[in-house]
Amino acid sequence: MAQSARIGFSQEQKAELWQRWKNGDTLSEIGRALGKHAASVFAILVARGGFAPVARRRKVGALTFAEREEISRSLSSGRSVRQIGRDLGRAPSTISREVSRNGGRLVYRASRADDQAWARARRPKPCALARNPELCALVAAKLSEQWSPQQIAGWLKAEGHAATISHETIYKSLFIQSRGVLDKAVLSHLRSRRIMRRGRTATTAGQTRGQIIDAVSIHDRPAEIEDRTQPRHWEGDLLNGSKNSHIATLVERSSRFVMLVKLRGKDSNSVIRALKARVRRLPKGMMASLTWDRGTELAYHAKFTAATSVNVYFCDPQSPWQRGSNENTNGLLRQYFPKGTDLSAYSQRDLDEVAHRLNTRPRKSLGYQTPEDTMKRNVALTG
Repeated sequence: MAQSARIGFSQEQKAELWQRWKNGDTLSEIGRALGKHAASVFAILVARGGFAPVARRRKVGALTFAEREEISRSLSSGRSVRQIGRDLGRAPSTISREVSRNGGRLVYRASRADDQAWARARRPKPCALARNPELCALVAAKLSEQWSPQQIAGWLKAEGHAATISHETIYKSLFIQSRGVLDKAVLSHLRSRRIMRRGRTATTAGQTRGQIIDAVSIHDRPAEIEDRTQPRHWEGDLLNGSKNSHIATLVERSSRFVMLVKLRGKDSNSVIRALKARVRRLPKGMMASLTWDRGTELAYHAKFTAATSVNVYFCDPQSPWQRGSNENTNGLLRQYFPKGTDLSAYSQRDLDEVAHRLNTRPRKSLGYQTPEDTMKRNVALTG
């Protein structure tokens, strides 16, 4: 079960990523198009605050690669700096500085000199707010008063303030924290509460993100489920891998018996379809309830309940302890599926084998009995 290597984004992939973001694609859509995890896409976007980097271009008048090639060949043939400058129509001082800053006549190479010049050109210019501390303090104060960046920019212009600024520049200073001019805490005063900029055509219409339809809270779960004495009550979640791959993990609360389910995708329809197929293979009545994380992969839980008669309950946001058996089991599964593993490479038979290994390992919480034996005993006692 090898762990996959971490492979970054090529320049072509980054260009496509930013174009798709500008066009309004979601993180998941971009990830699927590039064969990357949505979290990797998010990391690139959030580092730039959602603003695409400006395409780099050489300064007008800078030496070109062709000119550097000519300098390299001329130096090899013994020509002087003045002769090279005359041939290229450049001042001798320009040639002299170029050669000296790249190792001198004996080691000068065009490709290395050009690469170093390109690297030296990456000197970030301080933004407008960094150059004007008084304006920066004024903008920060207005943001703290819940003024929007557009209101601030418009007010500065209308008041005839000595220094003005565009609302886009304010957003960049907020979202691109590497600029270091506006405190990140000021973000909480923005009405949208966003952490990065979105394209004009971006929309969440038709998406189920953040929406679990008619969710039933864990607090409405029957009391007999709480004490773990009754079998047939399960907890579930997704285990995530590389390349946007996932498997569903199901754990029976009283016995810690685990089932693993191969998934074709993380969307609610794919997850519900896979869970229904798996649960239908269980003896009738073996699963009476399922407590799930707050993830929207179970947004269409009503379809699952209608097909299986299994009631679904949802934990509170950011409360993994409310399904502690499942959290603990997911931790044990990392022994078999380390972080960074491509889970799509495993068949359902492979997953069943891993589940069998866990179910036949003695557990301290069960008095060193195995989940498999405990499940059989509990079902027999209540059957």
